[in-house]
Amino acid sequence: MQDPLSRIDALKRPPLLIEAARFGIDGYDRTRLLPRLLGAGAFGPARAATALLDREAELEARRRSGSGEYRPSRHVELIVALMGEARLLRAKRLS
Repeated sequence: MQDPLSRIDALKRPPLLIEAARFGIDGYDRTRLLPRLLGAGAFGPARAATALLDREAELEARRRSGSGEYRPSRHVELIVALMGEARLLRAKRLS
């Protein structure tokens, strides 16, 4: 099984989704966003990233299928959270 950073780095998503998420990354607040995306509970960056990757994969499948349940705003939120957790993981590796 790949580590979360490798999985995040391997993601290929439409440029518009990534660009929209980049606008939100500086305002990323994990204490506010993670509970909304993952539910209550304390998550370290690796565990949060893994859970977010699983949720993002579900949204990507909905996007590709043209499902009426797909919400681009939720997808952008998830990608923002993934980018934020990736930053934390990378900073942890450097320290």
